[in-house]
Amino acid sequence: MPVEGLRPWLQAAIAERLAAEGKTLATLELVQRIAAHAVQPNLAPLENVRNLIAVGSGKGGVGKSTTAVNLALALAADGARVGVLDADIYGPSVPTMLGLSGKPDSPDGKTIEPMRAHGIAAMSIGLLVEQDTPMIWRGPMATSALTQLLNETRWGELDYLIVDLPPGTGDIQLTLAQKIPVAGAVIVTTPQDVATLDARKALKMFEKVQVPVLGLVENMAVHVCSNCGHAEHVFGQGGGARMAEQYGVPLLGSLPLELAIREQGDAGTPVVAAQPDSAAAQAYRAAARNLAVRLALRPRVAPSISASLLG
Repeated sequence: MPVEGLRPWLQAAIAERLAAEGKTLATLELVQRIAAHAVQPNLAPLENVRNLIAVGSGKGGVGKSTTAVNLALALAADGARVGVLDADIYGPSVPTMLGLSGKPDSPDGKTIEPMRAHGIAAMSIGLLVEQDTPMIWRGPMATSALTQLLNETRWGELDYLIVDLPPGTGDIQLTLAQKIPVAGAVIVTTPQDVATLDARKALKMFEKVQVPVLGLVENMAVHVCSNCGHAEHVFGQGGGARMAEQYGVPLLGSLPLELAIREQGDAGTPVVAAQPDSAAAQAYRAAARNLAVRLALRPRVAPSISASLLG
């Protein structure tokens, strides 16, 4: 898992331990190795992409795309090489959230260079069409577009490719599960019962298609008034924790309902990049680290495949 962001904590912990033994820490060198992990049966990991992580939700409006983008930025802040694929063909939002505009380059007329923002690579159908152009496509066309975006983008070497899925359990999710090698999935929900009910459907879908669910992220868990500091659970309390316990999956993190998160996303500078020391950014970083830990505990790919990926 990526460890660069943990350097201050590790350095202090090691120095304290050595001091107890009358020793002094001279230097600290961290070496991280992010392995490729097992995917669905009969599929092999993508070339040059060690781990593809799907971020899904049972319904819209739970902040899935905001969560996916900020998790990607949090992993990158800890030293990983990260990309984001916007798989919401009908309602792409990643370009706006990352402040991307214009068209990506195609060096050979067949493949596409991803665009970059805040240190991560990104690709979206929203970068290939005009902003107000509706994608009036049937399911097969949308799923074909998704696989083309994935396979024809020149991602380079990535430790994690975060795939922001559309809400629900339709054609695109099924195509992803059947044809695209996924190392794990993350389910985003809000605390209220109607959201967790739909999130359960997403979780069961991933289980049925043999994609491991790494955990849940509870978004909009609590709002803290910027004037008086009063904390209020606008959408209920504990729904994510109850669902995680019921289905035996980890609760990776609970994220705040905060004005800055929405403002920074609309401005193309997500909160993890714009305000890295804020409480909101730290919540995303904690969730991303928990995600990386849960993935690291999963089986790795066969040694021969892993060696080719690691070069």
